[in-house]
Amino acid sequence: MSSENKKKPNKILSVLWIILLGIVFGVCAGVTYTGIAIVSNKLVVPAVVGETPSQTTFTPGPSDPIKPNDKENDFHAKIPEEQEEIIEEVEDIVMSNEGYTVAEVAENCMPAIVSINVVGDYDYNGYKYEGQSAGSGIIVGQSDTELLIATNYHVVENNKTISINFCDGTDAPATVKGKKVSMDLAVVAVDLSELNDSTLGSIKIAIIGNSDETKVGEGVVAIGNALGYGQSVTAGVVSALDREIITESGEPGNFIQTDAAINPGNSGGALLNMKGELIGINSDKLFGNAVEGMGYAIPINEADPIIRELMNKQQLTELPEDQQSYFGISAVEINSTLYTNEGAVIPKGVYISEVVPGGTADMAGLMRGDIITEFEGDSIVSMAEFKKYLASYAKGSKVHITYERYNGTEYEEFTIEVTLQGK
Repeated sequence: MSSENKKKPNKILSVLWIILLGIVFGVCAGVTYTGIAIVSNKLVVPAVVGETPSQTTFTPGPSDPIKPNDKENDFHAKIPEEQEEIIEEVEDIVMSNEGYTVAEVAENCMPAIVSINVVGDYDYNGYKYEGQSAGSGIIVGQSDTELLIATNYHVVENNKTISINFCDGTDAPATVKGKKVSMDLAVVAVDLSELNDSTLGSIKIAIIGNSDETKVGEGVVAIGNALGYGQSVTAGVVSALDREIITESGEPGNFIQTDAAINPGNSGGALLNMKGELIGINSDKLFGNAVEGMGYAIPINEADPIIRELMNKQQLTELPEDQQSYFGISAVEINSTLYTNEGAVIPKGVYISEVVPGGTADMAGLMRGDIITEFEGDSIVSMAEFKKYLASYAKGSKVHITYERYNGTEYEEFTIEVTLQGK
C-alpha cells in the first residue's frame, strides 16, 4: 500500500476529532449560559434578610404585556412589602445625604433667623454716648412663656433696650437671659405674650447639626442681618476647621473658617450646612471685614452646651432692700481689652480695689487685685451688673463666684462657693 493510502484514515480521524470537540464545547456553552440565566433571574429580586427567597418569578408573555403605570402588571409591584420599606429607607438616606441647594437652605432656614437691634451706652475714647447697633440671632428654643434666641454676647453688650425683628416683619422687645463673655455667647428671651399667632406660625426653631462631622471643602450658607439692612444670604465652603484664635476676651478658641462673607451685622447669625443644619454661630467681631474671604464661626458643638445652660437661667427679680446681700468691696469695672506690663491680657470683669473687713469677699478669701468674672456661672463685666445680682439674691444665699488672680505671669481662674452677707 502506498504512503498516500496510509494517510487518508489519519485525516478522517482528525476531522471526526474536531467535530467531537465542537459538540462538547457547544454543550458546555449551553449549560453555562443556562446556569447564568437561572442565577440572574434569582438575583433580580433581592431576598429580605432572614427570609428564604421566593421561587415565584413573573415573566411577561404575549397575553400580559407590561404597561406604563400598570400597578397590577408592573414588575416592581411584585417586590415584597418588607423589601419596599428597606428600599424607601435607603432612598431617604441617599436623598438626605445629597443636601439642598443654597436657595432651598435659605428658604427653609430663614424663619429661624432674626435681626437684633440694640440701643445702648457706648464708649469712644472715654466719651460715653447712646447709640444703636445691629446683629443677628438664631431661634433655638421655646418654653411655655418665652421664645429663646442665641446670639453673640457683643451684639447685646451694654444694652438699654433690645428689639427682635422676625421673618414676618414683626418687632418685639427682648431681654438678656444669660451670657458667657469668654465664649462671646448670649441668650435673649422674648415673652410669648408679645407675639401673635401669625408670627408664632411663621417662625421655626433651628435644627442643630454636628460640627464635628463637618469637612473642609463642604458647602455652607451664612444667614444674617448684614450691615443692619435685614436678612441676607451668602454661600461658600468650609476653608478650615479648629482654627485657633485668641478672642477679644483673651481666651483662645477654635473656630470654623469659611469664605462665605460674614459682614458687620452678621454676628450671631447662622452658619448652616447644605442639609439646613446649624453648625456654627457667625462672629464678625474676630477680625471684622479686614480680610476678604476669611469669616469665622463658633462651632455649634462647643456653643450648644453653653446655650442650653444659658436658656435655663432664671430672670433676676430685685428684692426689698432689707433682704438684699452685700459683698463688701470697692471695685472698678474692666470692659475693654487691657494688658499687664508682661503682656498678659487682663480679664474683663469687676476689679477689686479694696476688700472691706468682715464682708462677703473678706470671708471668702478674695484679695485686692482679684477680678470677679462670673456670678453663678453668668458673666459679669460691669459694677451695675454685679450690684443687680446682689440685689436679687437674699442674704445668707450660697452662690458660686468665679474670679481670676494674677500670678506674675498670667491670670489663673478660680471658682468658689460663698455665703452672701447682709447689709
